[in-house]
Parts: sequence; C-alpha cells; structure tokens
Amino acid sequence: MWMLHSATMLPAFLLLFLMRTSNSLSETMSRDEKSKLRNQVLEMFDHAYQNYMDHAYPADELMPLTCRGRVRGLEPSRGDIDDALGKFSLTLIDTLDTLALLNKTVEFEEAVRRVVADVRLDNDIVVSVFETNIRVLGGLLGGHSMAVMLKESGRMVWYQDELLHMAKDLGLRLLPAFNTSSGLPYPRVNLRYGVRGPETRTGTETDTCTACAGTIILEFAALSRFTGDPTFEAHARRALDFLWEKRQRHSNLVGTTINIHSGEWVRRDSGVGAGIDSYYEYLMKAYILLGDDRFLQRFNTHYASIMKYISQPPLLLDVHIHKPLLPARTWMDSLLAFFPGLQVLKGDIQPAIETHEMLYQVTKKHNFLPEAFTTDFRVHWAQHPLRPEFAESTYFLYKATRDPYYLEVGRTILENLNRFARVPCGFAAMKDVRTGSHEDRMDSFFLAEMFKYLFLLFAEEEDLHFNVEDYVFTTEAHLLPLSLSTASNSQAPPLVNNMAGEELDDSNFEWTCPNTRLLFPDPAFPRNLREPIKSAVDNSCPRPTTHRREPGMGRPPLRAQDFMANNPEHLELLRRMGVSLIHLKDGRVQLVQHATQAVSAVAAEDGMRFMQEMMELSSQQQKEQLPPRAVQIVSHPFFGRVVLTAGPAQFGMDLSKSSSGVRGFVTVAEPYKGCSELSNGEIVAGRIALLQRGQCMFAEKARHIQKAGAIGGIVIDDNEGSSSDTAPLFQMAGDGRNTDDVTLPLLFLFHKEGNILLEALKENREVEVLLSDKARDRESIFKGKALRGALLDGSTDGAEEGDCPTEEKDHTSPASSKPVDQSQVTTQEQTTDDSVVGQESVQPAEGLSSYISVDEGEEPAVDGDSSSQSEDSLMADWQEDLEAFKQMEKDEL
Repeated sequence: MWMLHSATMLPAFLLLFLMRTSNSLSETMSRDEKSKLRNQVLEMFDHAYQNYMDHAYPADELMPLTCRGRVRGLEPSRGDIDDALGKFSLTLIDTLDTLALLNKTVEFEEAVRRVVADVRLDNDIVVSVFETNIRVLGGLLGGHSMAVMLKESGRMVWYQDELLHMAKDLGLRLLPAFNTSSGLPYPRVNLRYGVRGPETRTGTETDTCTACAGTIILEFAALSRFTGDPTFEAHARRALDFLWEKRQRHSNLVGTTINIHSGEWVRRDSGVGAGIDSYYEYLMKAYILLGDDRFLQRFNTHYASIMKYISQPPLLLDVHIHKPLLPARTWMDSLLAFFPGLQVLKGDIQPAIETHEMLYQVTKKHNFLPEAFTTDFRVHWAQHPLRPEFAESTYFLYKATRDPYYLEVGRTILENLNRFARVPCGFAAMKDVRTGSHEDRMDSFFLAEMFKYLFLLFAEEEDLHFNVEDYVFTTEAHLLPLSLSTASNSQAPPLVNNMAGEELDDSNFEWTCPNTRLLFPDPAFPRNLREPIKSAVDNSCPRPTTHRREPGMGRPPLRAQDFMANNPEHLELLRRMGVSLIHLKDGRVQLVQHATQAVSAVAAEDGMRFMQEMMELSSQQQKEQLPPRAVQIVSHPFFGRVVLTAGPAQFGMDLSKSSSGVRGFVTVAEPYKGCSELSNGEIVAGRIALLQRGQCMFAEKARHIQKAGAIGGIVIDDNEGSSSDTAPLFQMAGDGRNTDDVTLPLLFLFHKEGNILLEALKENREVEVLLSDKARDRESIFKGKALRGALLDGSTDGAEEGDCPTEEKDHTSPASSKPVDQSQVTTQEQTTDDSVVGQESVQPAEGLSSYISVDEGEEPAVDGDSSSQSEDSLMADWQEDLEAFKQMEKDEL
C-alpha cells in the first residue's frame, strides 16, 4: 500500500462547481408542519427520558440495548469515558433544565425533588473535573435558574435554593483540583478525598487538554455570582489567564494538551475540535455572560488565527502551532460541528454556512456524523455517540438567517435518529455508521442538548414560557441567566498579576453582530454558498473529464498509473503541472501540488486531476480488509432497531454481494461449541445457529452447522466481558484447507454483543435476525420487499464498489505492470499560499484491526497482495491512529 494525501484538493475541487448554483429558494415550512416536528421532538424526548427513569434511575446512564442502568464498577470499564460517571444520577441532573425548556413543568418539579432527596455527592469515586463541571455543576445551576424562574412566576414556591446549595457543595469538591502552581486543574479529582495522590488515583497526572482546563469559567463564575463567593470565579479566571499566556505568540494558537505544572505543550496540534473546542466557545460566552472585554479580545485574536491557518472553507483542518502552515492531520472529528454555531455568535455567517453545509452533506452520506471523517468525506472513525453539536449549529444558523432550509436539516436529524438509533429502551449510540450497528450507550448529553436545540429549532415564540434570549447556553446547553453580569460585582475577583498590566487592543474588538438581512439582501445567497459544497461532497469520488491539451505541450497529460518517479520526462511534466516531488528520509516519495506554480491554468487543472487519480489508486489498494458486518434483530420487540457489530469470516457467503442478506430465527447449537456433529440438527435446520468460540477451528464449526441444515451461523466469544467497544473486530480465518465447500455466512460477536442476543432469546420464544453487510431500512424489511440498501449510501472509509460508477473506476485502475512502487508514494496538495493542507496515512478499515485473530489451532490468514505493506508496517500505522483516537477520547471526544 502507498500513502496519499488529498487535503487541499477540495478548495481547488470546489472551483469546478462554483458556477453550478441555483436561484431557486428553499421552500417555506408551514406552522402546522413545524408544530408536528416540534411534537415529534417531545415524543422522542419522552421515549428517551422515561426509559432512563424506568430502567436506569438512579444510575448515571441508561444502557438502551440491555434496558438497565450503567453503574460504574459493575460494567466493564470503558476507560476515560467512565470518568463522567460519579454515582450522582448524572443523566437526571443533566436533563433538569431540558424538562423546563420543553414545558414539562410537572416532570421538572418532580425531578428537582428527586435530585434533592436522592443524589449524594460525597462519593469515594474519581471523576473527570471537566465532565463533572459541564454536566453536573452546569446541570445543577441550570436547574436552579429554571426553578428560580418558575418560582418567580408563582410555581414551585417550596423551592429554597436546594440545587444551588448542592452546586456549591460540588464546586468545593472540585476546587482541590486547582491546587497547582499554574492554576490549571488536575484532570481528575476524588469527590470525597480531593487530590491525595496515587492511593486515590489523583494527583499523579501531569497533562490535561486545553478544553478541559479552559471550559470552567461559565459554571464557576455563575456559582460565584449566585452565591457571592468569589473563590470559584477566581480559580477559573486564573486557569484561563495561564492558557492565554502560554499561547504560541507567533501563530496565536493553542495546542491540544498542556503540562499542568510546567505549561509546556505536550501535543502541539491545534484545531477547533476535540481537545480545544469549548475553550474558544467559553472565551466568547464568558464575554457575553460576564461582560469582561479581555475575553472578547482574546477570542478575536484566536479567531483571526483560526480563520488564517485552520479554516479552509468548508474544511477545518488541524495544524501545528509552531508551524501553522504545516497540517497535523487530514481528517476532522465530529466535535468541530459546534463551530458554525460559534461563528454565528461571532457574526461571521458566510463561513458558518459553508462549514455547516459540508457537515450536512457528510451527515446525509453516512446518516450521522462519524466521530472522524476524511477530507474526501469518508469514514475515518465510524462511531457516533448521538452527539448534538450539529443540531446546535443548525439551530443557531436558523436563528440567524431564518432560512427554512435549516428546518429541513432538523427534519433530517429527527428522521435519522428515529430510523437508525431508536431502540425499545431509548436511543442507542451508533457503533458503526457504515453497518448501522449499535453500542449499549446513551450519554447524558443526548438529553441535555439534542432535544433542547431541536425543540427550539421548531418552536414558535408562544411555545416558550420564558425568553431564551435572557440566557446563555453553556457547552452542555445549560441555561445561565445574563443577569449574572451585574451580580456580585463588588466581590468580583481581581485579575492575576500577569494580566494586570495588559492593555486592551481596540483593533481586536468587533462590538456588534451583523444584521443578517443586510448580509444577505439576496435571499438566494445562502443557497449559492451551499450548492458548490453539496456538489463537492456528492462528487467526492474523482470524476475524470475529457483532457484538454495544454498549448505547446503536444502530448496528453501524465496519468497517475503511468508515473515513474525516476523518469526525467515525467518529473518535467509534474513541474509544469505545479507538482513537486520530495524524497523523504524513510525512502518514500512525497508529491505536493502548488497550483500557482503551474505553467498555466490548464496545467494546474491537469495537476489536480493527477493528484485525484493518485488518491483513487490509493483507495483501490486499501480495499484489502473486509469491513465489519451487521446482526440486526428484526423480531418483536426489536423490529430492526437493535444492530450488533459483527466480525466477518474469510470463507463462506460474502454478505456484501447479497442484496437481501440472510434472515432467519436463531437457535443455540448443541453442542454449543459446534466442534462435532450436532445433536439438535432437526432444530437447527433452516435456522441461524449460535455457537461458542473455542476448541476447534471456525471453518469446522461452519461445516457442522451447514451439515445440519443451518442457513447461517453466529460465533459468540467465550471470553466474558469482551466487547467491540474495547477490542478491535477481526476476520475469522479458515483452517488452512480449501473452504469452498462452506456456503453459508458465518459472523463473530464478542461476548457483550452476543449476550444481548442470548438474553433476547431467553426473554422471547423466537428471535429473528438479519445477517448482512450493513443494517437495512426497517420499512423494506417489514414490507417484504427486496432490501434496497443500507443505512449508508455506499460510503465507507475506503472506496467500495458502488462508491463511483464502474466506468469511472476504469480510468484509475493500476496497470498490470506498475511503473512505480506505489508503496513508496505519498501525495499532498497545497493551496495558493503554499500552506500544506493535509496528510493521510494508510490504516485498516474502521472496526477491523490490521491483524487477523485465529481460533485455537488455526493459522492466520495471509494477505496475498505483494504490493501491500508488511504486517509490521501496517500494524504500526494502525497503532498510530489507534493511539490518536484514544487520545481524542481522553480529550473528551
């Protein structure tokens, strides 16, 4: 395999579509239609909230696939993700002000009484300072704000600031984390013992993410001003001041991870997504809530650098803070979806529209925003934990433009949640957006944020019993009253010494937000911004066109499959196209395009096409790994709503080539291991057999159930506690013999996912499943029609069959005798200012590791493609990306 980069291809690519705009306007949406959608939001919220209360409370979170609460310590550890859980009924506290905003006053009052009576904060448990601040402290303060508002209107007259007292108690429990020389908080604290050292799993960390340290000020300042105690606000300001001082002075950017003691940047990549996102958000909102001009100045300084180095509309790409023209990665994470909403608050509407449209097209391509996706809009990390950031930006853009287009975006979000994430006990996170498989997870932010923004999107003014303009939304969408800006000013903390002498630079102030009517006098203008981006995403597979010959060259343009790195004539052709060749220390050859250095516009276009063809060659050669498969439970009471991530086999039926998959009722094979002839063959016949891993080879199990007449098989891991949440899926290899005799499909489930299926079989007499390459549309399943496709419209991490028309692929298929060792080629493209836009490394498909797991006595499958990377090299690439993703989760992705 050979590495290739396409990062800056998009800005040039977009130029091809700039003239393809439409003058037609988005159709308006009637009040009745908006009302139906608003009521649908309420029904969906009730489904999620009531299932949490019925099946999970007082646990922190609901596990919607197994219909029970997630209690920390009783479930297999998910690593840093579990640091949000503190045995304090997280979801209920996070949902308090959502109940109030959705006019569920009775439920809100009951929830407040439950929190006051049941929740205890004096727990011997280590929690994330960041998550506890934004979710629990923010939830208590938002609930207090709503309770005070209702009390002033004559309801909840019994309320005596109980939630505020709890908030102060929690604030005091978080304060020990700030006891560092820098003022930056430790990332974790023990709720009972504070920071005491290794015996309490605290005080040993040296690093924290920028967002973790910089997303404190709203909640802590609100707590100070509600209570009159300046201590909390002083600590939050000190942390923000330190981060500002440690910014890279040349680029005015901050890194992703910082040493809390020395202030040295541990990770110097900078973007607007995971690890940094809410730091920028809180600078702007701290100015809005507190009225301190310094926060606005700092935000504007950072924002100018973001727009100079990171923003390449519609893309937002990470860079290195010390070399901001050097890209840090060529994929984007889903948390940056909040940024268009922040740009609306800033008043910079045009790039907000462009980035939002890109995100919308990716959403339509994959049904949800993948946790990370590449610059050509394919899946990089396939999970989607029901994040609300895209809905948030949709609401703010609608509020700013009143363009009914954004109501249709909201409708799409609702439909996708109902079609693909809704399960009998709530809404389940997507384990893999490509297959539609689920994760037994419903994070508290789903109730805290998603339904707030969707309700506000479709609500009319009379649907709200208070003015939301009087409040600022925290990063967790909790409501803090703007009246706090004048509260307790006499006790406001002084600025720390290193800021005392700082003078405000008036050039960094933009005091007013623009009037969107003046911005867009032509109502077609927003659509004209969106149309080329839609085209670019729809056409993310390179489309060859008729080549024009450049005057004076007298020969057709160089094609990627003909390129030879040691051919002087080819190097001259690259030079004329603005493509330069760099020999890297590791022996690879890197291609970089500078469009402005081409000898003509036609040559520059040829160069861009050459880079696109190189991308396609890379994509073709990265299709070696089999993608994960799906086990979809289609019988009552699941009706296709529960989808489990399954590993494929390298033998038997190829489900990707089946339009309908294999559907049947499941039954447990006897013997369960399936290593001998089945004793219950008459029951297994015509059904899908469940088998346990172990004692013999996978192919042997398949032969035994096939002989008994089974139509398919599912092997369940015998390692208790194993889960696709924490372990990479693998391909089941054969037994070293010819396996052409195995014709049924065989899939693999880890213990956790397999147990969901076994429990369903215990509780229901018959359980019917669909084995397929990806989850199917439930309407087509139950109407008995041919299954017309999946959750995704042919979109995966690598180019798969169906991504592009076949005749187009013919233009980029490698020649039979390769003139250049493609494993040694990597490409990049640069914008006109020569800033490198991205770099993408080879990695296995998401959900599948680059190694092949074998059962007892099995031989690992061998990749027969001699042009692919060695196993060690492939593992190194995969491990590097895996570490990056783990770090993103630590950064609260």
